[in-house]
Amino acid sequence: MRRFPSWAMKHKNIAIFVPHAGCPHRCSFCDQHTITSQQMLPRAADVERICTQAFAEIGDLSETEIAFFGGSFTAIPRGYMLELLDAAQPFAERCRGIRISTRPDCIDGEILGILRAYHVTAIELGAQSLDDEVLRLNDRGHTSEDVRRASALIREQGFELGLQIMPGLYGASQASDLRTRNAVCEILPDTVRIYPVVILKGTKLGDLFLSGVYQPRPFDDMIEETADAMEAFHEAGIRVIKVGLHASEFVAGNALGGYYHPAFRELCESRIYRNRMESVIRSRSASSYTFAVHPTCISKAIGQKKANLRYFHETFGIDVQITADGSVPLFQAAIREEA
Repeated sequence: MRRFPSWAMKHKNIAIFVPHAGCPHRCSFCDQHTITSQQMLPRAADVERICTQAFAEIGDLSETEIAFFGGSFTAIPRGYMLELLDAAQPFAERCRGIRISTRPDCIDGEILGILRAYHVTAIELGAQSLDDEVLRLNDRGHTSEDVRRASALIREQGFELGLQIMPGLYGASQASDLRTRNAVCEILPDTVRIYPVVILKGTKLGDLFLSGVYQPRPFDDMIEETADAMEAFHEAGIRVIKVGLHASEFVAGNALGGYYHPAFRELCESRIYRNRMESVIRSRSASSYTFAVHPTCISKAIGQKKANLRYFHETFGIDVQITADGSVPLFQAAIREEA
């Protein structure tokens, strides 16, 4: 049994972005140059420079991975892929290994053999959805069965498996995103990244949004759904290593709508606290409560700008106090006093 919830565990990457490289499709939501704030493709010298600098700054390398993100790594020209992997080898031998992200339809036995020989230990698949109609509407070019097939191959070959999902896509509903969440739990990857969709300028999704054809669900609904998903994945034993796009002035400046927030994960973690405290409050009838939480999570329990405390006051007319107690597990709220 894990001591802490999976969504609280730290994960260190030395990220090297390969924007759009290898992608055979331009998905409705995708603009990797904006998401990564990178325009040029990295070469071997760039890999060596990035890794050398990172290794000099990181103390403990045992949980650190070199990560090639931003494109479909196994679909880029073979010579270029091997150039990047060759450059990473001296560093990969000194840390946990190499992590790559790719498409579900770009995995087979041959490519897995190559990756294993180059110290790749973790493979993440951009699944986005396990609903075939949602995949079709967003020009993904693969099916849910491709995700299941590739996931099985990766697990059989002994790699760590990660899945990336994107709730709120064009054509998706709360019900279809819930089916995706349940399908991920059935596949049972080692890790998951949750990227609620961000609508960017210059994408097909952006055009659909501006024309009024596509309207995403309310922001607060997505916070609730993502918080529920984080808890479901934890219960299934799946580590949640990322929630929401990383904070970036490039993304913020190009976002038309959707679910971008520089602290999206914290909003979801705060909602988990709110839900757990609310379940206690609804079962009682006091006018004030004191909850104890882990010292590192006081701000999450209070909520951004005291949002959780305001919620309880405005919804129930009660006052809630938060106190620290190191014996309380992360993301649990223990009732200490009520009046």
